[in-house]
Amino acid sequence: MAKNKQLWIRQFWLFSFAAIVILSDQLVKNILIENLRPGFPQPFLGEIVRLNLAYNDGAAFSIGSGATWIFTLISSAAFIYLVIYSFRIETTGWSIMAGVFLGGISGNLIDRLFREPGFAMGYVVDYIQIPFNFPIFNLADSAIFCICSLAVIRIMRGDQIGRKSVSN
Repeated sequence: MAKNKQLWIRQFWLFSFAAIVILSDQLVKNILIENLRPGFPQPFLGEIVRLNLAYNDGAAFSIGSGATWIFTLISSAAFIYLVIYSFRIETTGWSIMAGVFLGGISGNLIDRLFREPGFAMGYVVDYIQIPFNFPIFNLADSAIFCICSLAVIRIMRGDQIGRKSVSN
């Protein structure tokens, strides 16, 4: 019974963090769609960060522009796999990381499924622009990038994905 309780606690953290990322991502996107026009950047943190509304029909950094349906399928498969795999995660830390990753995937998947121009063909809403001619991105992209970076660091330190470390 204790093992079952631990599983549900990890699931609680995973889906709570996923919900926080999804809700934050979609809320910001909807506010900016109502208040910004594409191609007219607005200062946010001086010249370091600007808000610049853009509609992306590709993947990260607009790679694969025009292949929205492919990225919708890939995102859907990743979502389903992660939800199924989540029951095998053995630590709270990895559960939280998986939740943030799931939230990032879901935030962009919601755009692809339900935004214009139509079901499963929608544009991902991007809005964060930094200098150095870097592509415009969004909160969901940031969540995915940060968690993948953290996962790489943990793996390089000897952790196994979703598993308790040997010293535990």
